[in-house]
Amino acid sequence: MNEQIIHVTDATFEQEVLQSPLPVLVDYWANWCGPCKMIAPILAEIALEYAGRLKIAKIDIDDNRVVTERFNVRGIPTLILFKEGEAEAIKVGAASKSQLIAFIENNL
Repeated sequence: MNEQIIHVTDATFEQEVLQSPLPVLVDYWANWCGPCKMIAPILAEIALEYAGRLKIAKIDIDDNRVVTERFNVRGIPTLILFKEGEAEAIKVGAASKSQLIAFIENNL
């Protein structure tokens, strides 16, 4: 796994995401999710390209129900961009790199 991507849990979400000085793109995923696995390498590339401007975090929905329910995640992959502790934008479903970059750029 890319060292630029952090793994968060219900216990670390507040500190790593909501209190982050950088915007954070959170990938809600699960091990059994094919589309989640498809976008993982794309997110790794984006994490490198946006280092210092954007933090990317992954949270396993099966192991972290509190945060998953708090943000009403119903389908995966779900990507939520947080800025200054607030959910700014949501994208549900797999997407190409160009689509993900457009989503990020439109909401940073």
